[in-house]
Amino acid sequence: MSKNVKAHIAIFIVGLIYGLNYLIAKDVMQGYIQPRGFIFLRVIGASVLFWLFHSSAKAEKIERKDFVRIAFCGLTGVALNQMMFFEGLNLTTAINASIIMTSSPILVLLISTIVFKERLTLAKIIGISLGAAGAIYLIVGNNEVSLLESSTSLGNLFVFVNAFSYSIYLILVKPLMAKYEALTVIKWVFLAGFIFVLPFGTQQFLEVEWNTMGLKIIIEVAFVVIFTTFIAYLFNVFALKTLSSTVVSSYIYIQPFFATAAAIVLKVEVLTWPQVVAAAFIFSGVYLVSFSKKKTSKPISNIKS
Repeated sequence: MSKNVKAHIAIFIVGLIYGLNYLIAKDVMQGYIQPRGFIFLRVIGASVLFWLFHSSAKAEKIERKDFVRIAFCGLTGVALNQMMFFEGLNLTTAINASIIMTSSPILVLLISTIVFKERLTLAKIIGISLGAAGAIYLIVGNNEVSLLESSTSLGNLFVFVNAFSYSIYLILVKPLMAKYEALTVIKWVFLAGFIFVLPFGTQQFLEVEWNTMGLKIIIEVAFVVIFTTFIAYLFNVFALKTLSSTVVSSYIYIQPFFATAAAIVLKVEVLTWPQVVAAAFIFSGVYLVSFSKKKTSKPISNIKS
């Protein structure tokens, strides 16, 4: 199996984990752990796991100049990203959060074009458009969704900041992935992220009443710490070693699909044709962005109006 295929499998699994996380994380925050306290637990738990997991490996020396980039990765990819997502998810609906999160690949594509001079090809534009259309169609369905309702506008803003922050992180971490081992990078990024989270999440973490949690909530907390944070981030940085940040971010479109599938199982809903059509759009979009050959893709700059 080639490295490219392994990278796509890894980022596909990340999409599955994140898709389930919408339901699981929101359930935990309903009366058990407040958002920033949850992030404190999530980051410190994952940090310990990353450092323990990498403890047996030969220590890789980080150049002093790269610690500045690591600090910014910790801020954008761990602290700001996660705190804004959980604060937003706690205030808004999962539907709204999912819609706003689909803006991340577009932001990454634009930032990558400016910073790394990635080519805006016709295939990528069409793929992102198809994926966005499918994701929005899937998560909106026949429901009336207003992103600007006063009761949820702050949460929507937080989720958008999260999407923007995550997009910057994908750009910033790419050079580190090319220079160091993935685990070396991620353990330092999470340590930096924890330092940023510490002053904001400590109080809410100390307020958690652990004796009120049943087995179900404890399992959900463990899922968020181990799978959503440790496994997902590990697979994500592994994928970035091979794939471009634009390709990695495009897999965000499969998250609503998995979130909906989980909701169907948990709520005993039936699969509808609109959901099947939306899934077809999502995977078609991911295919165009991820697998289209450059020689068959025409640069946007050369497209005639």
